Amino acid sequence: MNNQHPKDPLHGITLENILTELVEYYGWNKLGRIINIRCFNNDPSIKSSLQFLRRTPWARNKVEDLYLRYKEKT
Repeated sequence: MNNQHPKDPLHGITLENILTELVEYYGWNKLGRIINIRCFNNDPSIKSSLQFLRRTPWARNKVEDLYLRYKEKT
């Protein structure tokens, strides 16, 4: 029996790296329009966004999905 799981495309990439790349590519304003969460729209910072995303699974999933779509384009 084969117990191997499909390879996770996010394996080895930290949430901080994901967020930093997205902010560099889109900027805070566009990122806040794409994913409408307060930490992207009101006084955004990497630190506050990471705190929110680490404790809010639905928001983290949206960021990770956007990152995967972004990586497909580049």
